[in-house]
Amino acid sequence: MSRRPEETTGTAAERPAADTSAARERLALAQAALLSALVAGTPAPEGFDRARLRVQGRALAAKRASVVAKVAPELPGFLGDGYRAAFLGYAQDRPMHGGYRQDALDFAAFLLAHGAPEDPVARQRLTDWWRDRAGPRPPSGHPVPRLARAAARRVRTLRRALRRG
Repeated sequence: MSRRPEETTGTAAERPAADTSAARERLALAQAALLSALVAGTPAPEGFDRARLRVQGRALAAKRASVVAKVAPELPGFLGDGYRAAFLGYAQDRPMHGGYRQDALDFAAFLLAHGAPEDPVARQRLTDWWRDRAGPRPPSGHPVPRLARAAARRVRTLRRALRRG
């Protein structure tokens, strides 16, 4: 006596769904590995040319540096010609999260944590810039708050100068 197809372990309609689900999971893992290799510096997945992935990863980091420079044009001003190299060093194993504004803030925090820039004036300007923007919302563009922030920065600079003697 033969069984009807409905009595077998799963109908024909159910089997492709299970196969598709496993294939989708494998594809998602492969895509995540590829993305991680491109933006976070992890090893290239099997079957991909490591050299080409490194080139593409550098190109993506350079594009990211350009966008961050547009979002926060002060950063290249503080770092001068060293901006792009510093940003690429930062981005090499740090994927972006939270958008370009957050990336600019994270980059500034990274620089300050690593003692950069070496020029004390540029370092102070970067510190002040980061403090002004690290809050939950960007600083007001209105002239009065801008002047108040500038005055507060000047007072901090004078206090530091007086402490040094």
